[in-house]
Amino acid sequence: MTSCDLPAIEALHDQVFGPGALTRAAYRVREGQPRHSPFCRVMFDGCVLVAAIRYTEVRIGESRAILMLGPLAVAPAYANQGHGRKLLAESLDRARSADTRLILLIGDPPYYARFGFVPAPRGRIAMPGPVDPERLLVLELHAGVVRDVQGRVQGLQ
Repeated sequence: MTSCDLPAIEALHDQVFGPGALTRAAYRVREGQPRHSPFCRVMFDGCVLVAAIRYTEVRIGESRAILMLGPLAVAPAYANQGHGRKLLAESLDRARSADTRLILLIGDPPYYARFGFVPAPRGRIAMPGPVDPERLLVLELHAGVVRDVQGRVQGLQ
């Protein structure tokens, strides 16, 4: 992914999530943060953007080496063909090799459970806005790290 891909990615997000997505708590964390990181990935079919996944480097309280996953978007014409799963698996491998400690996301528990995501410990992670606690998920990339994490989620910049 490069900065040249950003207009197509934003158009995909608008198509998949609609304009109301910008009011969600996860977008508040992303405000003012770089729009892409080394962990972001895209998938094209020729010149057509099929899927995109974004990661934002965050801290929770004083804990660092944490990524917030999302959004993961797949163009409707390419949905349910494994593109999202492939991007997610590739990006998680990249995060593991970069010594990321924890990945946080707000998402669908059944979808993300197959990758090892579990509900975040209740009351330990605060988002800057309302979030359904059932949808606040974490993936430990270092065993036991989530027990040391507590506080508000904030971007690094």
